[in-house]
Amino acid sequence: MEPEFQRIQRRFAAHLRDPERHPAPEGIEERRLAIYRTLFFNNINGFLEKGFPVLRALYADHDWRRLVRAFFDGHRSASPYFLDIPGEFVRFLDEEYSALASDPPFLVELAHYEWMEVVIDTRQDTRPTGNLRPEGDLLRGVPCLSPLHAVLQYRWPVHRIGPDYRPGTPPEQPVWLLVYRDQEERVAFMEINAVTARLLALIEAHPSLSGAGVLALLAEEMAHPDPRAVRDFGAELLAGLRQRGLILGTWLTEPA
Repeated sequence: MEPEFQRIQRRFAAHLRDPERHPAPEGIEERRLAIYRTLFFNNINGFLEKGFPVLRALYADHDWRRLVRAFFDGHRSASPYFLDIPGEFVRFLDEEYSALASDPPFLVELAHYEWMEVVIDTRQDTRPTGNLRPEGDLLRGVPCLSPLHAVLQYRWPVHRIGPDYRPGTPPEQPVWLLVYRDQEERVAFMEINAVTARLLALIEAHPSLSGAGVLALLAEEMAHPDPRAVRDFGAELLAGLRQRGLILGTWLTEPA
């Protein structure tokens, strides 16, 4: 049998999450309850408004508070840390939430896109500094990718969505985006295409292969009639990625 104090705690917590559905335990002053209700909800709401500014701008106040309340009441977070609230919110939207007519059709993808800025900004991976030639030949040498990046694929053009642009249907082709932390530790996004996304995936999948070797694989996968053209295009692309800080240089020896 559940101890009485635990029963009261559960009723108190349920009331704070959704006071309209869960009555408060007996014997607690309403003034104090009101303070707790406001404090807890505003705390969560503040984290979400800060973490998802574009998504917030698409909602009327009452619809946004309804969405936050659904998360606050219905989701059981796997982490106790405030920093993980945005990720928990995305998981809630993707796995538990039933969208309403007032919710945009790109709700989950836009939330994920905004969350990825937090992910890259707080990622603890460190860039390798030794055993690298920053200005090494990217075709002859083995390119070194910064770990502080992610390649994202969406159905919706989430990077362009805002109060003045709310598409009703997704484009025919998927949208590829690259999010990364540059050398000044700022998070940046850029739109890429499927070929660039595949090139980055091949570099990660073949960490001991030269840039020329990776481009040869790419040309083979594409069944391109002119592998040299792929090599020339790829050389410019690799140089551009190095300029942005995505490629840190080439390994002096094969990476461990």
